[in-house]
Amino acid sequence: MKTVVFSLVFVLAGFTALAQDTSDLIAVGDVMSINVPENGSFAHVHFPRKNLIIKRGGIADMKRVHGNKVVVTGIKTISNGNTMVTLKRKDGRKFFKFLPSVKADLENALAKGELKMPNSSNEDEIARR
Repeated sequence: MKTVVFSLVFVLAGFTALAQDTSDLIAVGDVMSINVPENGSFAHVHFPRKNLIIKRGGIADMKRVHGNKVVVTGIKTISNGNTMVTLKRKDGRKFFKFLPSVKADLENALAKGELKMPNSSNEDEIARR
């Protein structure tokens, strides 16, 4: 009986250690900025394809989102351990004149430089936490 309880405690401790806590990384209401990568296409900030932007009447110029301040409105940890955040523009306008919010893979977007926290000097250090 003691071994069953002892092994159960270890299993629960293992799951607790694997649980990812993103509260120290980012919180709802934090302000970030969007930076355009060198190749001009985003891999971890999920903007729609250019043809969909044009069909909706927007201007498909990714340089227009460079430097935009965005506010984190939602945080969700998905099954593979990555953190997905929902972002809205701080000034209240829409992305490409039709898209009110976008989703982004937080850790990868910070590591690749697509998102930047204005008060941080080293994004790679934040992404590794």
